[in-house]
Amino acid sequence: MAMTALVVVIVSVTVERSGPFIGALIAALPSAAGAAYIILAIEHPPAFIAAGAVGSAAATAAVSIFALAYTVLAQRRGLALSLGIALAIWFAGAAALRLVDWTPLTALALDAAVFGITIPLSWRYRTSGPPPKFLRTAFDIPLRAITAGIVVAIVTTASYSIGSFVSGVFAVFPIVMASSIVILHPRVGGKAAASMLAHSQIALIGLWLGFLVMHYLVAPVGVWWALAIGLAVCAAWSGMLWLVRVWARRPSSPSPTAP
Repeated sequence: MAMTALVVVIVSVTVERSGPFIGALIAALPSAAGAAYIILAIEHPPAFIAAGAVGSAAATAAVSIFALAYTVLAQRRGLALSLGIALAIWFAGAAALRLVDWTPLTALALDAAVFGITIPLSWRYRTSGPPPKFLRTAFDIPLRAITAGIVVAIVTTASYSIGSFVSGVFAVFPIVMASSIVILHPRVGGKAAASMLAHSQIALIGLWLGFLVMHYLVAPVGVWWALAIGLAVCAAWSGMLWLVRVWARRPSSPSPTAP
């Protein structure tokens, strides 16, 4: 819970200072989900964790739709309406996931289909560079920390009654993104806050890839190695995106002049 709260703080501060792209890479990391899975792995058998990972992989599609909904709405609407509708869409998507008996392959197909739509639709809303400076209040950091900790506590406490799949679904509830939106939207504007979520679409691919890897590795290597490798896949994906961006922006070598 403390780790999740810390990452929530880091994300929004990074967006404030470094711009939406770097903030999106951090926001797309499984910080809350990782904290939840650490507790779940202590309290539940390996089969529970493997099944939960499938739920998390499938629910990442709902996170992508949430991000797109907020991104579009925030261009013209206020915080309450934009975030409220986006969260309602996430909950509707999470409820719809329970209607299907998901497997790793069907979760992969769902993510591929959803991201194939949300990434192109979000592309036009991406901006670069840091947003305008704003004055942070004394309540910003406690708000981020408390909300993140509450989500982790609810998921892990309710896991015995809601089962493995639903636990996996709610483990990827977009609390880091939502908390950052609450802080950023009123201060830098909806368009600047939405830019982070637009950038996060490609970064979120690493999230469902990591959970699918974790699902397949639980049996052969054990829960803890599977969790570590799955989280490493997520981090490696974000790191790769950062390196690609750095490489693309490097200054081109001057062409040699003819003698």
